[in-house]
Amino acid sequence: MPNLPPEAMEQVAAYFQALAEPTRLLILNLLRDGERNVGELAEQCGCSSANVSRHLSLLMRHGFVVREGRGTSVYYRIADASVYALCDLVCGNIARQLDQRARSHAAFASANAAGASGAGTDDGEAAPARATPDAG
Repeated sequence: MPNLPPEAMEQVAAYFQALAEPTRLLILNLLRDGERNVGELAEQCGCSSANVSRHLSLLMRHGFVVREGRGTSVYYRIADASVYALCDLVCGNIARQLDQRARSHAAFASANAAGASGAGTDDGEAAPARATPDAG
């Protein structure tokens, strides 16, 4: 971030904070396919209409969505589709991290299993138990 003044940094933080809630991310993802009204979003999110409305208000304040009234209905759509490039970048990074963790866990499990199977003697017999000093 090129030498942003503190006020701008506050705005950047607020922007990311608006995205830091799973329901809001779900709403944005649903709007990727086109505009929806509160009832449709609530049904698809499994949330109450009031809850979805609160999330939409915050998303509107930060410029992620716009609303359009048509008769008695209000429809929401994405204001700036570049948010999806950001989300795709983050999701790609997380997918790579999860994949790396899975490979690390698999390598650890494989090494651990190999170590356990090689715990015996060279002739295939179990190694004799070692005597331990008395604790008492």
